Amino acid sequence: MPFDPDATGVIPKLTFEPPSGKGANAAEEAPKGAETEGTETEGTEEKGSTDRGSTDEDAADKGAADEGGADAETTTAIRLPLPPPAPDTTYTDTADTDTADTNPAGVKPPVVAEPPKPPASGAGEEVGGTQPMKVQPATPPKPADAPKPADVPKPSDAPSTTSATTEGGPSDVPPAGGAAVPSGGAPAASQAPAGARTLADLVQPMTVPGPPGGGVAVQSPPVSSPPLPQQAPYGGPQRQQAPKKGIGARLGALVASAPKWLPVLLVLEGLVMYVLALKVPPGPWRGVDPADIDGLGLISALPATAFIAILIMLVSFFVTVSQSTDRKFLLLFQIAAITFALHGAGALVADEPRFPTAYIHAGFVEFIGRTGETAINIDARMGWPGFFALFAFVTKAAGISDMTTILQWTPLLSNLLYLLPFVLILRQVVATTRARWFAALLFVLVQWIGQDYFSPQGFTFALYLAFVAILLRWFGRVEQRTKPVPPKGLRKWIGKLDAMTPGELANTGTFRADKLLMLMMLIALFLASVASHQITPFMMLGVVTAFLLFKRTTLTWALPFFLGLIVLAWISYMTVGFWASQIDTIFGGLGNILQNLRSNTGDRIEGTDPAHAMVLQARLGILAVILACAAAGLFRRLRRGVFDRSALILLCVPVLALGLQSYGGEIGLRIYMFALPGACLLAAYAFFPNLPADSADVREETVPLRRRNVRFDPQLTKRISLVLAACFAVVFAMAFLLARYGNEKFERVTTGEVAALHYVYDHDKPSARVLYLVPKEGPEVTPTLPWGERDIERVSFSEQALVFKDPSKIDNAVAKLKSAPRNSYLMVSRGQVSYLQLNEGFPADWGERFRAALDRSPDVKRVYANQDAALYTWKKFVRGTEIPEPNPYEGRGDPTSPWTPVGIAALAVTWVALFSYEIIRLNGPNRAPRARRRLLFLAVPAFAVALAVIVERFLYIAANN
Repeated sequence: MPFDPDATGVIPKLTFEPPSGKGANAAEEAPKGAETEGTETEGTEEKGSTDRGSTDEDAADKGAADEGGADAETTTAIRLPLPPPAPDTTYTDTADTDTADTNPAGVKPPVVAEPPKPPASGAGEEVGGTQPMKVQPATPPKPADAPKPADVPKPSDAPSTTSATTEGGPSDVPPAGGAAVPSGGAPAASQAPAGARTLADLVQPMTVPGPPGGGVAVQSPPVSSPPLPQQAPYGGPQRQQAPKKGIGARLGALVASAPKWLPVLLVLEGLVMYVLALKVPPGPWRGVDPADIDGLGLISALPATAFIAILIMLVSFFVTVSQSTDRKFLLLFQIAAITFALHGAGALVADEPRFPTAYIHAGFVEFIGRTGETAINIDARMGWPGFFALFAFVTKAAGISDMTTILQWTPLLSNLLYLLPFVLILRQVVATTRARWFAALLFVLVQWIGQDYFSPQGFTFALYLAFVAILLRWFGRVEQRTKPVPPKGLRKWIGKLDAMTPGELANTGTFRADKLLMLMMLIALFLASVASHQITPFMMLGVVTAFLLFKRTTLTWALPFFLGLIVLAWISYMTVGFWASQIDTIFGGLGNILQNLRSNTGDRIEGTDPAHAMVLQARLGILAVILACAAAGLFRRLRRGVFDRSALILLCVPVLALGLQSYGGEIGLRIYMFALPGACLLAAYAFFPNLPADSADVREETVPLRRRNVRFDPQLTKRISLVLAACFAVVFAMAFLLARYGNEKFERVTTGEVAALHYVYDHDKPSARVLYLVPKEGPEVTPTLPWGERDIERVSFSEQALVFKDPSKIDNAVAKLKSAPRNSYLMVSRGQVSYLQLNEGFPADWGERFRAALDRSPDVKRVYANQDAALYTWKKFVRGTEIPEPNPYEGRGDPTSPWTPVGIAALAVTWVALFSYEIIRLNGPNRAPRARRRLLFLAVPAFAVALAVIVERFLYIAANN
């Protein structure tokens, strides 16, 4: 097989069994590295100062191995003849300097008289049908005067024979033509130690001619040499007995492989420890006693082993992320384990599903499954019944009658579901592996908002993340600026930003069928959000519009008009029962940014319990820290010449909702939730801002693109960044437990409260009413009890009973109960009392004293009581009037306007035209321009008519209702 001079593979060593003899000549050592000694590899700079971490070190090692200096090892080349020797070859005997010492039998190797060719690609490589095999002798010294590449004889020079050296020293052998080899052309072999035998001791150089076209010297083993002891016979298997590994060697191998198994062991250990710490009976280092929960929430009752388990799982994550390989599945499992520990704590501790509002959503599902219709006049949320109708279909098809398990584990399942599209979003950004996985971890640690329970907003948030992931993955657009940057003014700064390296990956290689399928998926996700939630569609619409403004999507402006018309049509035609009499409620907060901000920040910190005030301040602290980290990450990326437009869009678009309305004082919470993807991504850049290495498999990070930004050792800064990221993760994890479960004292639902309401449901025929305690009356105060689990059309929770800090003042509550219809109940529960204590400053024993005052009242009687709740009703009724009047649910038809049919027809024409325009545009920007122009001529007037009818419906129906 011909020798490939560009091959770089490792050639296996061959062992020859020489014939029996009494002497052995040392093989001549080839002057490997003589041509390359003294040369240095000059590093190149990428854009000035890009450092590739381990890539440069590998290049340096490779260059050191190619040099013939002190660091390079001298090798002996043994060359096997491939073609047979030519018949006219002349052999001559050459005297060796140490023949008398090393070869007493007088056997001398024949040497060919033809000159060899110079090496083609470096010392030790020859082209002539031979392939070099390298045998390493015992530590040869560096040659004193190795020839430079310019000193190597050319083919036109006088021919010379191969110089052989033995253990004695160098020897000049005259060639057949009489020309001598220049002195110093070959280094001397080092003296082997006494008693040591290597392959060089067993090999004598014998030159065999190469092919007829070129005189290549080929060395073969000597004719005679003594056999080595304990060596297999010639032609036998060359096997060596592997040494048995002792306990120390096995332990060393186990320790060396610790990076592979240690993270897995740590995360499993942390999971088991955490579950045991929360589920076992309460003790000194284990278990959770609900009686220990105070104003700080669940964190005050958690045992120390729970915090240690969370710390172990975080350490496991950072041990894995710091390794040189991207272990995707292990990292995803570790983040899922941390998610289980943080977001599943409530399900592990509580006996009943937590968060009272989840029960009314279960009641909506039960009503739709039982009646097959919605009831917007019962509750405005039924005007967006997509989420409830979906679960009504699922529970009825699966035969599920009790939704307790679904309610209990929905927060954990929702957060695990959020991870999937968010990881897909992270794959579309230009960032290091550490930055991506740390952003995923931050997304879990700072998601304390508590909207992940069984609710439409928790469900549609997953749809929002999937919507953004599809936009970036299949419709992303990354184009470098080609226009010159303006010389001055604001346009100069905008041009500089536009000319920076994009922070997103370009979308390449997507088939048209895939894009069409993903476009239909986008529309389906948007339709599901429109039918399920009030705010999520506006967030999706804002993201699409911002992507078009900043040129980060290949879609056209037809899509936002198409989607926007869907939102307006749903509100106008499907939620008339909600907005017909509440126009002021819908548009009252429009533009009141300061008032909306006040209702979402300052009003929520005015708690009187000092411990609970710390919880509210911790939530704002997490918000401030994550936004500060996001700003630092954006700044560090800009210094490296990277502009992350998509992440900035995802952060800023939700903030625009602050100018719409207060949303019952919760618009700030929703803004925080929808801004988390962009905030977490930019916050991860604060610790790992560099661009990834060229190879997809390389984990090392680069240093900044500009030399003036390089100030520290990249290896040191990477370690510092990793340690800082781990410290912030631990702080965020502890703050999460404080912020997420800080309201656990009144958000926790007890078995006694559920049993009390089940008593009401069992006696609600034909109707019933429940009065709940409030410190002030108003529609924004909702019940702090598990209300509305079933029979939402029979049981009303619209009555409020005003109470005071003095538990003996029960007159107002008794009067409200007396004025209520028959079969009405005043409910006093643990959750309501805890809310009054933490947020309104009621005394610690207020609940017991208030119930005692009601028991002493001659006007009310207690019909049900347990440790957690009590039900009171009016004691004296006229005989025969204890049973309430029937109050069945009766739906009403939605009002309409004269132009409604015209508006519906215009909507259909607009949607068909815009959707067809977008489909044609998927083929390319220059496909069918005439057809697209005609579609626009049809869509624009139809859109104007549809919009005008929607406005007409608002004015006409609001004026007549």
